[in-house]
Amino acid sequence: MSTNSKNPIFAALAMIGAGASFAIVNGALQASTMQLGVPSTSAAFWQYALGLLVGLPFVLRRGFSALKTHQIGWHLARGVLAVIGIQLWVAGLARVEIWQAIALVMTSPFFVIIGAKLFFRERVGLIRWLATLAGFSGGMVILEPWTEGFSLAALLPVGAAAFWAGTSLVTKKLTATEDADSITIYLLLLLTPVNALLALGDGGIVPTGPALWLLVGAGALTVLANYLLTLAYQKADAAFVQPFDHLKLPLNIAVGFFAFGFAPSGAFWPGALVIVGASLLVMLDEQKRDTQVSTA
Repeated sequence: MSTNSKNPIFAALAMIGAGASFAIVNGALQASTMQLGVPSTSAAFWQYALGLLVGLPFVLRRGFSALKTHQIGWHLARGVLAVIGIQLWVAGLARVEIWQAIALVMTSPFFVIIGAKLFFRERVGLIRWLATLAGFSGGMVILEPWTEGFSLAALLPVGAAAFWAGTSLVTKKLTATEDADSITIYLLLLLTPVNALLALGDGGIVPTGPALWLLVGAGALTVLANYLLTLAYQKADAAFVQPFDHLKLPLNIAVGFFAFGFAPSGAFWPGALVIVGASLLVMLDEQKRDTQVSTA
């Protein structure tokens, strides 16, 4: 089977695996910044610098062939979008609870769906539009931005959502010609020096003790999550796999609860059910389309 062949079920599982990995990463970042006092810029740098070290075996395994590309411009664009999204995201995790940050970052699928339609001319369809909007609405029900408890710091994850949507669309563009290994390595190579400059400008520190080990784990899982994310976009349309990203909400809620005792309001539960139901609806719709194509 070629690397670009479609496999929606595998793509869904890869996206869910990426979400689970990112949930643990978010917990480690919040612990190191909110509880242990590591500046968010430094946490972001060490997360991806250590992730680069973990990812080096990919380069060594394939040699410099992993760095061969005719799409360096798109790699650079992806790196710029990703680094801005990362900085906004880690800054948000340093200020708001995981469940609030995740609920807001779930505006990203809305941007991705629009981009997939406008730039890739992907067929979205009514069911996918409704499922994506339902997932977004579920996130808003959980967040309750109309209450007095809403903080302006929560807007940081919204900014991250917009830039990560752009990153996802560029990833889809690259998967047409690039391998998952190459896409992952290029991201880490480009992120590390930019994050280093931002950390130094913020009086960057070298973490020690528990904070260091938390960021080491975050770095390793970041590599795994990005690799799974790339595979997901290789195996199915962006409009199909993106709603599965909604499942990161209950995964992050679990991490926040067991690690920090953060408990969302009662509105979380109906919102989460809407999100999960919408994701399953998209998967069933994709299976139905595949069956119709095979029959034809």
